[in-house]
Amino acid sequence: MIAPKKGNYQGNPSHLLPSELIDRCIGSRMWVIMKGDKELVGTLRGFDVYVNMVLEDVTEIEDTPEGKKLTKLDQILLNGNNIAVLVPGGKPDFL
Repeated sequence: MIAPKKGNYQGNPSHLLPSELIDRCIGSRMWVIMKGDKELVGTLRGFDVYVNMVLEDVTEIEDTPEGKKLTKLDQILLNGNNIAVLVPGGKPDFL
């Protein structure tokens, strides 16, 4: 099997590497589900090879026994080790 070419591949999006997909999402809204009980929705400003991310205009959603707690943040740096799921352009139904 021949591997697809890297770089600016304009074909089927399923042939992108994960880092290429995240790179295309810079400047877009992201829904980030963290390990544990936190989720974040914000604009992706940058990331590195460890998927540490900088988000702006962030809404942090935390599950508590009393219900969901929303916190607004201007900017946040996320440790890639704690990220479970990335949803480009997505947001939870309750926002």
